[in-house]
Amino acid sequence: MNNLWRITYRMIVFIISFSLITFVFCQSALVLAQSSNKKKIKASRTQAVEKVLADQVLAWNRGDLEGFMRGYWQSQALSFYSGKSTTKGWQETLDRYRLRYQSEGKEMGTLAFKDLEIEMLGTENAFVRGKWQLELKSETVGGLFTLVLKKFPDGWRVIHDHTS
Repeated sequence: MNNLWRITYRMIVFIISFSLITFVFCQSALVLAQSSNKKKIKASRTQAVEKVLADQVLAWNRGDLEGFMRGYWQSQALSFYSGKSTTKGWQETLDRYRLRYQSEGKEMGTLAFKDLEIEMLGTENAFVRGKWQLELKSETVGGLFTLVLKKFPDGWRVIHDHTS
C-alpha cells in the first residue's frame, strides 16, 4: 500500500507540474501574441497617418489645393498657426493657402515632407513632427511643423497645424 501511495503521489505531482508548466507556457504565448498584435495595429495606424501626409504632398504638387486640404478636418475648430498668425477654420485655412500660393504672381512650387516622426497618442490621435520644403522657381524655402491628427469615421484628419 505504501508503494501504491508513492506512485499515486508522484503521478499527482507530475500532473500538477505538467499542468502548471503548460499554463505558464500558454499564458506567455498569449502575451507575446497580444504584444505582436498591438505592434501591428500601431504600425497600421502610423501608415494611415503617413498616407494622409503623402496624399497631401501629391495633391499640392499637382496644384490641387482642395485635394491638399482633404487632409484637414473640415471644421471651424481646425487651428493653423504659422509665424505670428493664427487661422481658425477649414475654409479660412484654405483661403489663406489660396492667397499665399495661388493668387496673382504666386506659385505653389514642389512640396516635400521630410524626417517625419509619428507618435500615436492612444488609438484615435497622433502627433507628427517633421520638416517641410518648398521648391519655388526663385528659391527653396522650408521649416518645421507639428501636427495633431484625429481619426474620424472617414479617416485621419489634421485638427491642428503649427508650421514655422
